[in-house]
Amino acid sequence: MQILTPHVYWAQRHGEIYLRVDLSDATDVDISLQEDNTLQFKAQGHGAKGDNQYEFSLEFLEQVKPEIHQKSTQRQVDIKIKKREERWWERLTLREKKPLFLAPDFDRWLDESDAEMELQAKEEKINRISVESRVRKDPYLGLKKGYLFMYNLVQFLGFSWIFVNMTVRLFILGQDSFYDTFHTTADMMYFCQMMAVLEVINPLLGLVKTGFFPAMIQVAGRNVILFVIFGSLEEMQNQAVVFFVFYLWSTIEIFRYPFYMLACIGTEWKLLTWLRYSLWIPLYPLGVVAEAVAVIQSLPIFDESRLFSIPLPSVLGRSLSFSYTLQLYLVLMFLGLFINFRHLYKQRQRRYRSRKRKVR
Repeated sequence: MQILTPHVYWAQRHGEIYLRVDLSDATDVDISLQEDNTLQFKAQGHGAKGDNQYEFSLEFLEQVKPEIHQKSTQRQVDIKIKKREERWWERLTLREKKPLFLAPDFDRWLDESDAEMELQAKEEKINRISVESRVRKDPYLGLKKGYLFMYNLVQFLGFSWIFVNMTVRLFILGQDSFYDTFHTTADMMYFCQMMAVLEVINPLLGLVKTGFFPAMIQVAGRNVILFVIFGSLEEMQNQAVVFFVFYLWSTIEIFRYPFYMLACIGTEWKLLTWLRYSLWIPLYPLGVVAEAVAVIQSLPIFDESRLFSIPLPSVLGRSLSFSYTLQLYLVLMFLGLFINFRHLYKQRQRRYRSRKRKVR
């Protein structure tokens, strides 16, 4: 009686052998591994010679483990066998001449270099999962993200109100709106800048990864302008420079805060990201120039009013004018501009350098 053999397709990985037996509606499947490292297969099914009993045997090139995993489907019989040693085989069988019924399974076939890459990817995934499992999860992570999201939302709404208010008044009143900006928007600006103190505290508490000093320089610098220059001198509150300072501040923030809001929920808008990392290039120096103009305009007012002057002994004179402190502050202001500009530039470089690497 003629022995019928089905078509068998094979593939391998470093640790496993895959066999696909082209036998549909297989029944009475009998698969065993003999002591001489030979796989014996026998089953009833529909193959190349119709509905018959088919069988084959394969003596493997190297030793395999005795466990055999098999799965019969309507179209085929799948067999998976583990190698004793994880290594790449030159061929499947001990005999160099390949059996006629055996062919590569191109659907699952990988060459050795591809298999190496797959193995490396699996190892990296396992290592990553292992590291992540060892890292203690922060039980307050959701609370922290919720707080940061709400903080950025409140600041975004506050600066948006200032920006829209000033823009509408500019279109309606024209240049006349320059001179009453403080009286129409100061309360909201006070609120936003007092809230901004949290941006100095958040890095200290480990809530955000941004640097402490850049945040302190920006918040302290703005609060000096708002509370000391504008807030304490009524003569400065009617100056046009107030409009330019407030408008530049709010223009920067209406893009910065929503960027951080979306980051809290793991979302990114490409246009918003680009504006966040690009708009500061022209606006930040312009803002510092506007602040410097405000400081220079306030110098004669402080000299005349003697506000915040430091009393001196009668031998040395009446008092030391606060304007001298502001002149020193002007120098520090441009030093702060350099520090923050470099910080923001490095942030932008890191952001877009990592994007280029991903594209490549």
